[in-house]
Amino acid sequence: MTMDYFLLLCGFLLPVVSAVEETLMDTKWATTELAWTAHPETGWEEVSGYDDAMNPIRTYQVCNVRELNQNNWLRSDFIPRKDVLRVYVEMKFTVRDCNSIPNIPGSCKETFNLFYYESDSDSATATSPFWMENPYVKVDTIAPDESFSMLESGRVNTKVRSFGPLSKAGFYLAFQDLGACMSLISVRVFYKKCSTTIANFAVFPETATGAEATSLVIAPGTCVPNALEVSVPLKLYCNGDGEWMVPVGSCTCSAGFEPAMKDTQCQACSPGTFKSKQGDSFCVPCPANSRASSGAASVCSCRNGYYRSDTDSPDSPCTTVPSAPRSVISIVNETSLVLEWSEPRDMGGRDDIFYNVICKKCLPERGMCSRCDDNVDISPRHLGLTQRRVAVRNLQAHTQYSFEIQAVNGVSNKSPYTPQFSAVNITTNQAAPSAVPTVHLMAATASTMSLSWLPPEKPNGIILDYEIKYHEKVSSNDQGEAIAHTMTAQRSNARIEGLKAGTPYVVQVRARTVAGYGRYSSPADFSTNLQTDPPKSWQEQLPLIVGSATATLVFIIAVVVIAIVCLRKQRNGSESEYTEKLQQYKSPIVTPGMKVYIDPFTYEDPNEAVREFAKEIDVSCVKIEEVIGAGNPAKLLSYRGKTASHLQAIPLEDFTPSGEFGEVCRGRLKLPGRREIIVAIKTLKVGYTDRQRRDFLSEASIMGQFDHPNIIRLEGVVTKSRPVMIVTEFMENGALDSFLRLNDGQFTVIQLVGMLRGIAAGMKYLSDMNYVHRDLAARNILVNSNLVCKVSDFGLSRFLEDDPTDPTYTSSLGGKIPIRWTAPEAIAYRKFTSASDVWSYGIVMWEVMSYGERPYWDMSNQDVINAVEQDYRLPPPMDCPTALHQLMLDCWVKERNLRPKFTQIVATLDKLIRNAASLKVVTNSTQSTGVSQPLLDRCVPDYTTFTTVGDWLDAIKMSRYRDNFVNAGFASFDLVAQMTAEDLLRIGVTLAGHQKKILGSIQDMRLQMNQTLPVQV
Repeated sequence: MTMDYFLLLCGFLLPVVSAVEETLMDTKWATTELAWTAHPETGWEEVSGYDDAMNPIRTYQVCNVRELNQNNWLRSDFIPRKDVLRVYVEMKFTVRDCNSIPNIPGSCKETFNLFYYESDSDSATATSPFWMENPYVKVDTIAPDESFSMLESGRVNTKVRSFGPLSKAGFYLAFQDLGACMSLISVRVFYKKCSTTIANFAVFPETATGAEATSLVIAPGTCVPNALEVSVPLKLYCNGDGEWMVPVGSCTCSAGFEPAMKDTQCQACSPGTFKSKQGDSFCVPCPANSRASSGAASVCSCRNGYYRSDTDSPDSPCTTVPSAPRSVISIVNETSLVLEWSEPRDMGGRDDIFYNVICKKCLPERGMCSRCDDNVDISPRHLGLTQRRVAVRNLQAHTQYSFEIQAVNGVSNKSPYTPQFSAVNITTNQAAPSAVPTVHLMAATASTMSLSWLPPEKPNGIILDYEIKYHEKVSSNDQGEAIAHTMTAQRSNARIEGLKAGTPYVVQVRARTVAGYGRYSSPADFSTNLQTDPPKSWQEQLPLIVGSATATLVFIIAVVVIAIVCLRKQRNGSESEYTEKLQQYKSPIVTPGMKVYIDPFTYEDPNEAVREFAKEIDVSCVKIEEVIGAGNPAKLLSYRGKTASHLQAIPLEDFTPSGEFGEVCRGRLKLPGRREIIVAIKTLKVGYTDRQRRDFLSEASIMGQFDHPNIIRLEGVVTKSRPVMIVTEFMENGALDSFLRLNDGQFTVIQLVGMLRGIAAGMKYLSDMNYVHRDLAARNILVNSNLVCKVSDFGLSRFLEDDPTDPTYTSSLGGKIPIRWTAPEAIAYRKFTSASDVWSYGIVMWEVMSYGERPYWDMSNQDVINAVEQDYRLPPPMDCPTALHQLMLDCWVKERNLRPKFTQIVATLDKLIRNAASLKVVTNSTQSTGVSQPLLDRCVPDYTTFTTVGDWLDAIKMSRYRDNFVNAGFASFDLVAQMTAEDLLRIGVTLAGHQKKILGSIQDMRLQMNQTLPVQV
């Protein structure tokens, strides 16, 4: 039993259309003799008669009831079956009641039998087939519902019987009489079928019934015109009675058409209406500001001046561009500016409004304005603003600017016209210089004082001169006021003459630019000497004084160091284990007032260095919130919140072996009288040794000596409770290398140079303190939420154990060295100086401009050493300004004394930032000096070595776009080589930096293919 029939029996399928009958034969309409075959001839007799309507008919009669053993057969003519599997026979007949016939033997019958015989042709004769039940097939014994007697008229009985399955070309009907008195008035042969019908917007063809009364015949359907399938397959079931059953599957009207004629047709939407989607819904009027001039519209086109965005649905009304912003207010503060405005009067019917601020620098003498340079900072940004306020900085003084505030929304890009805007013209002022830092007394006599000072941190222009104001210091008992004197100086030092001997003076200095004077420095108290001036001038005495003081200081330092070393040798009997770890640098010439770095390992008791340089924090002030790693916070802070896929890409050198110093956590620090701040907390693991505790806290002893905005700030230490902790400021964006990799191509050149300037400023500070970092790399630079870069990792990198699996990572004098970042003399002879830090800084510059690319790519450490010895230097990263790459090459000069100082590096970067045009000169050629070409080719991937386009994208670190390329059909290198910038934008590569990187690699691919197709960058 089929599932469909089971459903029918269970009542799940209901008839929906009445059956249709198709006649194969009907004796009722015969006008001539039927001439059927009768056996024997004395049996059935053909006679003429009339029906109830007095129409002539041909009938067969038999009534041999008085004779025994009657067996009378009557066979019809051949009836073709027309591929029908089951037929029905309708018989109309009358039968006389045997009781009404007197004097008859007991063989009288009131029934007859119906048979059929199948044949492939009309081949029956008077003797063939034999007149018996086999080969004839009996259908049924037919009995009347009513019989008649002689006293009443005959009543016509109607009986219907069916048989099948039929398999041959046709068949004969046979009627057997066994002793009845009856008349066969008419015989009709027909079959049943399910007629053509429409259900659920699908047409099902005429279908004949099955071979059995219980058969279900499947009829496939097709959707009516302008309809589409919703679910398939489309089918109806035709049962044995010629009735359709409930359909399976359905169609619905297409977009632009609606149901009609009791859901049997799909008619087109009339003009002015539309239907956007396929379904049973009806057409509706066009949305606002749209129209449909013809029928069958699936979308209404927007009227002139109105548009839909790419994300708007066809049912959405058409909208227009907004009007210009209103009420623009500008507040000028020297070379800075604040702009505020009100929203447009007409929003265009949309709420996705944004604002663009276009800065133009105007030249009145030429009567024209042009776009501002990249160094003009518009905060938070100049495009796609949601708020109606921006701050503009770094404008030029005494310059006229024009600012256009545009209002745009989701359809502004559809309009052929420039967005409407409101403009405001402003002229900047010149900012006065900031205050001069502290004034220093260089020397004094009875009547003179020699002073020096540093220039203002923000000169805001060229310093024209300095004004020195001084007067005698008035005691608290003196009610009068001292008379102030002033003098000017062209440089940052001056000599005041004509002073009183042994008298205290108050001195202040301020700088002057074209914008005027800045603020005075803080008052400084100095006194002249009591004794009279020596016969020689101060200039003559100064070299001797400075030389004597320097020699004395050097001698004292040397004595102290020798004494400590000797004491340790006496105590240990051999050279101290700390000797190799001392900073190696020349004895500094100390300027009076300059702070000098003190190595904590020179202390007899390292805890004393911790107490002197690191603030002790009560453990109750520290709250640990989240463990973010184990090892060095300079590396691990960058991995907070990252997914497992990100962590898999972390280089192994970013972790200390086995979590040597415990966990790194994020937490909060709340000191008395200060607001709560977020901090990074590094803990010392349980079960530490004395040496591990000493090494752990040595970093705090080093860090605590530094105070600079580009050096990671130490908040304090916890040493009086467990666990031991080092608490530092928290840098939200983590390590610089991973931060750049995660934001590849998303910064301007000015922003990248600003980061480099901050790192250089921090290193200048360390160099001025005579501290050598030894492990300067992007992984050891932390970045906060304002993109301020700070140098970190003080001490840990110098105490890692040797790695026996990578001998090229260890110097000949012992100690682990980061080969790719280290100067040649430091690798070969362990000569760590500020000059070797400059070399490392050049590598950091390359890392920043390449967005965290690994220096020297996949070259081994030994290959790097050999290449550098052969004067190979890293080529410029893609789109790297020529001036920056030249500065890198200066940092990589083999002779360390010829490398620039950090002071010069900071000055060079400041000059580049002020002159942004110099950063637009880009050289992408590969630089090489004296190294074989195969080694250089390592930086240009050979596309022939990759099996798939995905492998090539992995090699250029653009694997995030693998699905974009595959889905867009760019699955072969021949197709990729033809790609343009428009193709990349179309498949979803929207970041400009990523576009340039991929297009640059495509250019290399074309060169390798010996093609000359242009790349549109």
